[in-house]
Amino acid sequence: MEAAVEPGNLAGVRHIILVLSGKGGVGKSTISTELALALRHAGKKVGILDVDLCGPSIPHMLKVQGQAVHQCDGGWVPVFVDQAQSISLMSVGFLLEKPDEAVVWRGPKKNALIKQFVSDVAWGQLDYLVVDTPPGTSDEHMAAVDALRPYSPLGALVVTTPQECTNVFSRGGGEELARHAGVPFLGSVPLDPKLTRSLEEGRDFIQEFPSSPAFPALSSIAEKILNETPI
Repeated sequence: MEAAVEPGNLAGVRHIILVLSGKGGVGKSTISTELALALRHAGKKVGILDVDLCGPSIPHMLKVQGQAVHQCDGGWVPVFVDQAQSISLMSVGFLLEKPDEAVVWRGPKKNALIKQFVSDVAWGQLDYLVVDTPPGTSDEHMAAVDALRPYSPLGALVVTTPQECTNVFSRGGGEELARHAGVPFLGSVPLDPKLTRSLEEGRDFIQEFPSSPAFPALSSIAEKILNETPI
């Protein structure tokens, strides 16, 4: 059975946001997850497409690891994170026997899976689709961007550490990078053990830790995105 590709399973998605990073380990999946939660708390219906083949961690962060993926006439059905079905997730982690391990397939197979994820997931109606891409500028990273290009993504959110990691408490590197690139600087999220712990336990950080210094930073980033995309 062939999934519909015209007008496509992304026809009901109003805005697509790619989350990128130049290297792994900078918090890209964390930002993807928390951005989705913040948008959900703003009353939006959100999907997350996790094509980070270097170690898909979002199912664990949202406490839906081990869920089975089913098929319908339109393709794969994403996993709903909450009873209200306000956040849906499709991740390569759902398809792996050992979801905590990186995919070790060769490039063409990875690229084919990414393209299939873009075309064959039945998202339905979404306000935002957050796409957690592989880190760096690898072949699969470019495959994700190329596969999504026809759908005119809203833009990309680049996640980076403060500078070259010689001092994790330094600041200003991301803002300087944005200035050089001529793109908006959305904000800086401070390190907070509560955020790490909530992700490890699959809890909703946005809802449970409003007193954390990371909370206003994450909320501000979501608010700036909402202001740029009135729905």
